[in-house]
Amino acid sequence: MKNICDWNNCSNEGAYKAPVERDNSRKYRMLCLTHIKEFNKNWNYFEGMNDDQICEFIKSDMTWHKQTQSFSSSDNFFKILWNNALNDEVQKMNLKNQNGNMRQFKFDNNDIKAFGILGLSIGIGWTKVQQKFKKLVKKFHPDMNSGNKRFEDKLKIITLAYTQLKNTYRIKIDS
Repeated sequence: MKNICDWNNCSNEGAYKAPVERDNSRKYRMLCLTHIKEFNKNWNYFEGMNDDQICEFIKSDMTWHKQTQSFSSSDNFFKILWNNALNDEVQKMNLKNQNGNMRQFKFDNNDIKAFGILGLSIGIGWTKVQQKFKKLVKKFHPDMNSGNKRFEDKLKIITLAYTQLKNTYRIKIDS
């Protein structure tokens, strides 16, 4: 079904949308090509607005006509992000405090082997385990050793040892 042009006494097909109101509503009328050109030539979105209203509209348009939120607003994205970052730091501090008490726990044979593979003292703090693992990965990574298969196998063993300790520390700290 074809739309008829909504211009005075026009019987051409209305294939082009023209807004009825200036408030960005979804109300529109259908016009033919000739009349949409005429409509657009005469269209002035700011008609009836004074200079202050036009400036306010343009300013509001910069934020898609949505109010900006103050940083203190409870649902402000950056505030949520900042609070999450602070919570992460608090958790790290708690983890460091708990790592000081790790020596009181008993480690099983797999943990002791893992400490040995990484060249670490049994019960050393988690941050030291992470630091040592990073050093060993850099040292034994195949890209650093011309793709030598022997270094690749060594890196696999180091990664397994690290994973063992990571799981152990997580269980001991969570319990």
